[in-house]
Amino acid sequence: MVAAALWRRLEGKIVIITGGSAGLGEAAVRLFANHGAKVIIADIADEAGMKVADSLSPLVTYIHCDVTKEKDVCAAVDLTMEKHGKLHIMYNNAGVTNIQKVSVAEYDMGEFERVMNINVKGVMHGIKHAARVMIPNRKGNIISTASVAGIVGGMATYSYTASKHAVIGLTKNVAAELGRFGIRVNCISPATVATDLVMNYVGVTPSAEVSAQIEAAAQAVVPLKEAVLKAEDIAEAALYLASEDSKYVSGHNIVVDGGIRVVNNNWGLY
Repeated sequence: MVAAALWRRLEGKIVIITGGSAGLGEAAVRLFANHGAKVIIADIADEAGMKVADSLSPLVTYIHCDVTKEKDVCAAVDLTMEKHGKLHIMYNNAGVTNIQKVSVAEYDMGEFERVMNINVKGVMHGIKHAARVMIPNRKGNIISTASVAGIVGGMATYSYTASKHAVIGLTKNVAAELGRFGIRVNCISPATVATDLVMNYVGVTPSAEVSAQIEAAAQAVVPLKEAVLKAEDIAEAALYLASEDSKYVSGHNIVVDGGIRVVNNNWGLY
């Protein structure tokens, strides 16, 4: 059962969240449903996605969707329209990282293409097909997951860094076009969150102990010391962008990073 929120900020809204089966996406699915939204999880992790949807039924349903395939994203949007008649919010959250820590002179271009296909092409597919159904309604809200690595160089691998810079650029460009149709377009740039995805790509088995180690390592270089970044914090940022609280916010990149982007920790001054 979904707990009743004191103030349901997304009551009656129809939302697609890609990559909603786990991690940041799952946290957003649960928070959005708690605020009254009807959420469609679009993901390739069928077992995990259906488990999340079943736990939040009837507000949440699951659709198999590989964001690298335009036909899958198109189908997910079409099924949402058939089921609900509208799409209010598209949250392009699906993404991957990688651990190919090698010189650019030795970089595997196949791996570069894989990450770009998911993180950039997948976001573009979501934006395109959300816009397709939102423009006639002259209303809509598109959110994408970027990263602090899309702002500062040297924080992640080449493919991941390039992909997240691209997401921020897409956000600005699309916001410039779609504003006249009443469609807001924004993105969120988190710092490192100890999700299963991050742990898997680091090459370790997800566990509470490993999660705590990753959080401690992240906190060691973050100026803000009184809090630890969790998936729920990113979901709260997404809720703000999805709600009417941000009705005049578009083309914006909300950075949730504890201030890491403003400090060069190599200086060793602090």
